[in-house]
Amino acid sequence: MQTVTLHDKSFDIFISEQIIQESIAAVAQQINADYHGKNPLFIGILNGSFLFVADLFRLIEGQAEISFLKMSSYEGTSSTGKINELIGLNQDISGRHVIIVEDIVDTGMTLEKIIHDLQQKGPASLAVATLLFKPAAYQKTIPVNYVGIKVANDFLVGYGLDYDGLGRNLKAIYKLKS
Repeated sequence: MQTVTLHDKSFDIFISEQIIQESIAAVAQQINADYHGKNPLFIGILNGSFLFVADLFRLIEGQAEISFLKMSSYEGTSSTGKINELIGLNQDISGRHVIIVEDIVDTGMTLEKIIHDLQQKGPASLAVATLLFKPAAYQKTIPVNYVGIKVANDFLVGYGLDYDGLGRNLKAIYKLKS
């Protein structure tokens, strides 16, 4: 599929399934090297990261655990500016090496809230892994440690990313037609 229509908008293919999987493998390789023997705790940020975190987690070598947080700040095609924690973390992360897994980091507002909240729980370390990173949109100074693909500040859907609930199941990533 080269073009898809979701609700009232059309999207063109932007990143193929093969490029996505190669990027995930590269991120996993970096994490495996950095966390060898450390039993990291991966925290997937729902809903968007579920495909990325599943594919990434399957490539992690050695002992590792996984949990999830559900945060939201989007409505339609733009951020609302308000971050709502919908489902919180219910396990102890004190002294743990924590890797936050995001589908996409754009402004960094949601990420900043997550980092702030998790730092209060005393982890040994916090790192961020994202499939997609929008450097031009990023407004924060928090390091994004593991980046699969850097992208422009376009609205994207597919591979976990949605437009008002649709498009998460697409195997590739699509960009809003201009």
